[in-house]
Amino acid sequence: EHILFFSVFIFFIELYSYTEEPEFALNRDCFEEDFRSQVQNRRWIDLDTAAQKTYIMRLLDALEVTNREKRLKVSRAILYLAQGVFAECDTEMEALYWSRHNIFLLYNMGTFTALLELLSMEIENNQACSSALRKPAISLADSTELRVMLSIMYLIVETIRLECEEDTEEWKSARETFKTDLGSPVYNGEPFAVLLFSMVTKFCSMNAPHFPMKKVLLLLWKTVLFTLGGFEDLQKLKMKQREILGLPPLPEDSIKVVRSMRAASPPASAMELIEQQQQQQKRGRRSRRPLVKQDSLDTYNERDPFKNDDIRDDEEDSEDTDSGIEGEVDPLDRDVIIQPPPPPPPLKPLAERISFPKGLPWAPKVREKDIEQFLETSRNKFIGFTLGNDTETLVGLPRPIHESVKTLKQHKYISIAEVQIKRENELQECPMTLVRTLVKLHLFPMIALLKLLLAAAPTSKAKTDSINILADVLPEEMPITVLQSMKLGIDVNRHKEIIVKAISALLLLLLKHFKLNHIYQFEYVSQHLVFANCIPLILKFFNQNIMSYISAKNSISILDYPYCVVHQLPELTAESLEVGDNNQFCWRNLFSCINLLRILNKLTKWKHSRTMMLVVFKSAPILKRALKAKQAMMQLYVLKLLKIQTKYLGRQWRKSNMKTMSAIYQKVRHRLNDDWAYGNDIDARPWDFQAEECALRESIEKFNNRRYDKNQKTEFTPVDNCLQSVLGQKTDLPEDFHYSYEMWLEREVFSQPIKWEELLETE
Repeated sequence: EHILFFSVFIFFIELYSYTEEPEFALNRDCFEEDFRSQVQNRRWIDLDTAAQKTYIMRLLDALEVTNREKRLKVSRAILYLAQGVFAECDTEMEALYWSRHNIFLLYNMGTFTALLELLSMEIENNQACSSALRKPAISLADSTELRVMLSIMYLIVETIRLECEEDTEEWKSARETFKTDLGSPVYNGEPFAVLLFSMVTKFCSMNAPHFPMKKVLLLLWKTVLFTLGGFEDLQKLKMKQREILGLPPLPEDSIKVVRSMRAASPPASAMELIEQQQQQQKRGRRSRRPLVKQDSLDTYNERDPFKNDDIRDDEEDSEDTDSGIEGEVDPLDRDVIIQPPPPPPPLKPLAERISFPKGLPWAPKVREKDIEQFLETSRNKFIGFTLGNDTETLVGLPRPIHESVKTLKQHKYISIAEVQIKRENELQECPMTLVRTLVKLHLFPMIALLKLLLAAAPTSKAKTDSINILADVLPEEMPITVLQSMKLGIDVNRHKEIIVKAISALLLLLLKHFKLNHIYQFEYVSQHLVFANCIPLILKFFNQNIMSYISAKNSISILDYPYCVVHQLPELTAESLEVGDNNQFCWRNLFSCINLLRILNKLTKWKHSRTMMLVVFKSAPILKRALKAKQAMMQLYVLKLLKIQTKYLGRQWRKSNMKTMSAIYQKVRHRLNDDWAYGNDIDARPWDFQAEECALRESIEKFNNRRYDKNQKTEFTPVDNCLQSVLGQKTDLPEDFHYSYEMWLEREVFSQPIKWEELLETE
């Protein structure tokens, strides 16, 4: 239960901007003014459930008034209930408890549906949009009604989504009902997420610059997370889908493997090596140990194969020597030093340590295509001819080849995507004999998300024509003191970080669900993202001092909810802005970086043309700098991106980056036929990249035409042979046709002989 409240605490914090702090008291005043007129001398927490429901019903009735000012006051009163009637609470935990209690009450009384109608009205409010477009500068006041409604809806979605052991059966039932309703086309014929995506599109097209995008994106992310499921739900769905398709179970649980990984010590920069050498020379002795401690590279306590006692200094120096491919690592990356983790606990007895996993963390995989290529090469070498896609016939091949094929087949992995592609190819060849299964799909405006991501990236420069994502954080009156400017600066940076977090998580979640639903849905969205320059955008995001970004201190703890409403706040000073922030990492930014790296991996995996984009955009030095963050999951996805392009970077790069190559070997899954470390693979040859993307697009278009084009006319379209049906079809005729109808009938029908032979010969 404490973990649950901690999660709620984190997400409540990110919902509100620091410039919204005065509105907490305004929400309380609106509630108390109305509540005292209905209930005398009693507090909300003293009422029984029946009395609380009665009062909520009265508030919902008051929401239907036409006066905007009165409606806003009622909305603020509802928001105060959702925030946990904090004025009647003594601790933060108590406020979170009452927030959860009140939110389930609000949902059961139909508050979400009522707010949804108001939200739809506000989205279509052309007067508000026109007013915002005419203003030279948009501020927090322009989105007041929307912010209040979106805050309530976010609190309802996020609170009901999180499960708790103490939940009653009524609350569990409400959760399942709410999840079904959000994912069903019950809101104007579309799911709720589509309505929120329409807000994103309208904002990015500059038609509604007053929309509070941070709150919209957070609510959209949580809605998709609730209705479709998170990563653990995806893992379960994947296992279930493999079982349905008759595929063997997954070799391991990827979530558990990643969580158990240890971070690796990043390669040392040239400046660090020089400093260490100078310190050793001052001591008058030369250490026989490596200059950089690489123990954390030894996953599962295995020795680093590249580490020995008489390692040469020039090898360490060459770790960051890029031979014209990679520039020298910026010494500024050393400015932010993350403290090492606490010392490990004492070693357990040997009997308990025997069960600790040893070896590589991932089971190797082999594709059917890899086995076919191996046998094709072997047959050409030993026999002189091939047998196509036959992977069973081994006649004439030496015994070692038999053993190799046996080993490859033991680790063969057939993905769901391969089965789906094979099925689509069969449908293409036999469209009339095979039964098609309809794949549901809602295509979302992903490009609009990229525009917002670009505007929120820390490396982006302000442009006059760029999207203004700060409309819901800038106050009406700009700061006049240094302290106010510092506070607003922190708030703006924090605002951008939260937007990046929401967009990166949303994009990754949608890509994973698209891929599980059908591979061509995933490829369709992926190709649109690639053509919209998503790959250079993410690389541009990482082309900064990434250590400074993941350890940024853009937060003011005493202004975070619910601390700021439960406790008496001290006078805000420059010192109090930094009180209570002892985190070494900014977990929000670390989370965003990992998501963006995973998106980049998904876009480039098995796509040689996109891998070459990584090479062309010189991503190797950018990604290598990201290895300085000692976080295992982030390092894993960086190493994956480096692995797929090592064969294109040349022998000198691989020779100069042996520590990185060692980390790739130890942490990234092995493909038994993948010659990534040497570059002799056939995939390293020149490739027709344009043809690859065009072939993929052709397959996607065929898939979309078969499944979603209702007006398609092909040679397999059934012919209507019913005379009554044909004559009953509506035909567009000229307006004056009825005047000349008899002449047309005489000329085209009665006077023309019917040539039956020609009709029979015509196809």
